[in-house]
Amino acid sequence: MRPTHRRLAATAAGLMLLPVALVGCGIGDKDEKSAAKPARAPAEEATTRSRERVQAYLDAMAAKDVDAGRSQLCALLHDGFDLGATGPNGDFADHFQVPEAAITDIRSGPLGQEVRVSVSVAVGKRTVIRPLIFTVTRDGSDWCIAGEAPGGPVAPTPTGVAPTPAS
Repeated sequence: MRPTHRRLAATAAGLMLLPVALVGCGIGDKDEKSAAKPARAPAEEATTRSRERVQAYLDAMAAKDVDAGRSQLCALLHDGFDLGATGPNGDFADHFQVPEAAITDIRSGPLGQEVRVSVSVAVGKRTVIRPLIFTVTRDGSDWCIAGEAPGGPVAPTPTGVAPTPAS
């Protein structure tokens, strides 16, 4: 009788652990929505979020909406932004107009995603095109602009047409 009791105990223990093992393998998981919709790849998400943040900043700059521009920046940049954004050389200065701004390239950099843009800035009747590089990084669970720097010369496009604004 002893071997029978051991066999019964082992079978009972196996049957008790079977549901735990199946859930651990994903079988019988009740959250089928997440299984049906795969998560974005990290690189794709970084590119998408970076594009969204910079485009929102460019739109705010064109509309002279300082609050909307500030909301795209990482918290550490807010004080400096408040001091310089509407100053004589700030992105939101009253005498600057931004008739066109376009994202030209997004790539990974050492400090985050580097989003290269071409911004047309008009002062009076004079318009110049300025390349800028925005660094976008993840801050906790959100994405934000961590830096802005002058870019290199604007590369000519193969068709000779200026880049159009990205959506």
